[in-house]
Amino acid sequence: MNDAPTPIRILIADDHPVVRAGLRAVLETEPGFSIVGAAATAEEAVALAAAGGVDVVLMDLQFGAGMTGTQATAAITARPGAPRVLIVTTYDTDADTLPAIEAGATGYLLKDAPPEELAAAVRTAAAGRTTLAPTVADRLMNRLRTPHAALTRRETEVLSLVAEGLSNQAIGARLNLTQATVKSHLAHVYAKLDVDSRTAAVAAALALGVIRR
Repeated sequence: MNDAPTPIRILIADDHPVVRAGLRAVLETEPGFSIVGAAATAEEAVALAAAGGVDVVLMDLQFGAGMTGTQATAAITARPGAPRVLIVTTYDTDADTLPAIEAGATGYLLKDAPPEELAAAVRTAAAGRTTLAPTVADRLMNRLRTPHAALTRRETEVLSLVAEGLSNQAIGARLNLTQATVKSHLAHVYAKLDVDSRTAAVAAALALGVIRR
């Protein structure tokens, strides 16, 4: 009778071949892990995860053109019985961490984490528990201590488009919002960041790491 535990089935999603190979090399040395696939695009990761047979997806955030890691995370976790998604990336600003967590990521780790920390995070994610990189955990705690400055996901999206130089009309078209709704979101942003102009709001958000260029 074989009493060996079922291995944790892992899908690696990253657009850099060297990173995919490195993660595979590290995780294949761990007992109880099985690398069942690798994806070079976020769209491919969504398709492979939907096909089943995956327990944990290691997801990068930026894939160049196309779907982002955050969008892929939302698509994956929206399905019943979905695998857990563990973000493994170099980005640790609020503009990256918060949308990913809101999208359903179980954990968030940085690529400079030691191998044993990565392995532990995979096991934790497979068990449905949360693992956060220390810098990410600290930032989230700071936001909880200053909730008045915390922008909603939509407010962050609007402000990011302001930073790109889009007008209210263009932002509304991009996000399928009325101009009045865009103005309302911006008013809330100004109040939360204690500013009174688009330029000041963008500058404050960049300084706080709420958005990035």
